[in-house]
Amino acid sequence: MVLAEIEIRHSRAIAPTRRVALGELFLPTDGPNYGGLLLAGILGARAATLPDEERDGVDRLLWDLEYRGNVAQPRLRHRFQTDVVGLDRSRHRLRDQDGGLALHLDDHGASMPQILGAVYAASRLSSLVRPSVFRLLRRATRWEGEPDERMLSYLSGDEATFVAAKPAGDERWALVVLGFSPRSEPPRSDILRRFRSLVRDAHPDHGAEVEGASARITELTEAKRILLTGG
Repeated sequence: MVLAEIEIRHSRAIAPTRRVALGELFLPTDGPNYGGLLLAGILGARAATLPDEERDGVDRLLWDLEYRGNVAQPRLRHRFQTDVVGLDRSRHRLRDQDGGLALHLDDHGASMPQILGAVYAASRLSSLVRPSVFRLLRRATRWEGEPDERMLSYLSGDEATFVAAKPAGDERWALVVLGFSPRSEPPRSDILRRFRSLVRDAHPDHGAEVEGASARITELTEAKRILLTGG
């Protein structure tokens, strides 16, 4: 059974332009947040394929869409539009499969149009559910593994659906170690920036005490690993 579905329209591979639009949407957010989980699944599955500069650009776009609303086009070298004439299509689904959740992601299109389609679709949701959906999207930017059941558990946490997830204790510890609020959802770029800054401060080459430096750097490295891989 299909629990959520999105059709993303995008320029064909041979086209000289880079355009993104939305087709048919079925993104339920009442009760289990299946729509938000699908959008986050697309982002988590595709973000790791992007270079760091583009991943940072996705983080900035998420912030702009959540807090500023409409943004000037183009963004990330793609123009978001309403016209779908001449555009290719990718269709992504979240399904109930044998009593569990499974992502069925169309992989024939390039990564950036799929990510942008998911992000812009989130910005069109009701203002009542957008904050929780954008938290899921920011969480998805941190995923570094395969787009499998483990990613769904990592994304779902305590806010998306009833999927059994890893207890949040380790993640809260990791957030505090890196100086974030234990209930925050920092994007990947912020985690890496904070990690690099704290490692530099903890390193004897930058004036820190030699005693305890190795343990502190190991702790910071473990915290980064937990936040970027879900455990």
